[in-house]
Amino acid sequence: MPGPDLLARAPGRPRAPLPVRARLTAATAAGRLAAVASRLAGRGSGTAIKGQVMLRLDPAALAKLLAGRRIAMVTGTNGKTTTTHFLAAAVRQALGPDADRLVHNADGANLHGGIASALSDRPHADLAMIETDERVVADVVRLGRPEVLVLLNFSRDQLDRHHEITALGRRWRTALTEAGASGPVVVANADEPLIVWAAQTARQVVWVNTAGSWIQDASLCPNCGAVLVRHQPDDTGRSSWACSSCELAQPPGDYTVLNGTITDPDGRVWTPELNVPGAFNVSNAACALAAANLLGVPTDLALAGMSAVTSPAGRFATATFGDTTARLLLAKNPAGWAEALPLATTETVVLAIDSAAADGRDVSWLWDVDYEQLAGRSVVATGPRAQDLAVRLLYAGVEHRCVPDLAAALAGHPEPVDVIATYTPFQRLRKMGGV
Repeated sequence: MPGPDLLARAPGRPRAPLPVRARLTAATAAGRLAAVASRLAGRGSGTAIKGQVMLRLDPAALAKLLAGRRIAMVTGTNGKTTTTHFLAAAVRQALGPDADRLVHNADGANLHGGIASALSDRPHADLAMIETDERVVADVVRLGRPEVLVLLNFSRDQLDRHHEITALGRRWRTALTEAGASGPVVVANADEPLIVWAAQTARQVVWVNTAGSWIQDASLCPNCGAVLVRHQPDDTGRSSWACSSCELAQPPGDYTVLNGTITDPDGRVWTPELNVPGAFNVSNAACALAAANLLGVPTDLALAGMSAVTSPAGRFATATFGDTTARLLLAKNPAGWAEALPLATTETVVLAIDSAAADGRDVSWLWDVDYEQLAGRSVVATGPRAQDLAVRLLYAGVEHRCVPDLAAALAGHPEPVDVIATYTPFQRLRKMGGV
């Protein structure tokens, strides 16, 4: 599927009046000072606080920093960090010596402040690959007029913050309606009914059949509320869905994932040589490939770039904690745990749970995760909500130890261990392990 010339530069931001430029410059300088203070205090990388300070001093900072760039953005409940890393790596591979033209919020800070912070670090970069939180999508579409928008998936996540996922899908649909002919080309996961419904109003959609396996959050039609019907796999091994009442149904894929391969719109079959595990990452790569092709990146260069991605924002990284070697896996919600648990292959598995704001206060989702598959293994429950997890493991018939302190839970393992953690303990483990 041909795309525009990647080497074609964006027109650049129009030169704003001096007071407007001065306000952004001052806000950026103050944000950088706040970031330095955060790092010196050991509070983190400073990315988030930098963006918060910038937007407090100049509420229009994000709009100013988005203007004049060619933008591709990636969103969804799960996989957006890895997919954006894939896309950025693909574009970087194609740019070669001109890779400094690219800006990417690589650390995963994907709210308004995090995006503004990343963009301010590379003010002259004309290509922006942006990971975007689900709640921020409508604003970035309106303010940045992206060329490409990748919609990955929807599932229950942090219900105390995100509320009901259909409401988010409706916001995306409305944003695409309002963008009209100047809106982005959407790369959409055809396996997800809510994604399909949200993308219907886009000016153009490239569909990806991702071979997704999580269907627990898609039983009713987002269009009319009737029951969705799931069809058995056909001769090619592909399943599909359709509404039992209205015309909403799974569209045929322009790109198709099957048995670890990606078939493109020309019928060519590609086997990505990825260095991150999991069948779901082949699906993420397919979505990134579709977006890269739309930007003008040839498939061979795109896949070569993706093969260089190994531990996006710490995911799948191996770290050392004293005498213990551990591989870090992130799982934020039932859909994420369904993908992460089969990747845990070590005899001892450490599960870390918290309910801070970034994790979601409500941990009732623990009962939707199939922890029964860990039976017969040595399991350690850790983190501030370790006891809640221990109750769930007890009912699952999984032998386990409850060690709330992260450092203690990771001590004394002579053999390598896999660690699956929700967001807050995952970030703590990255810091503890120097990742």
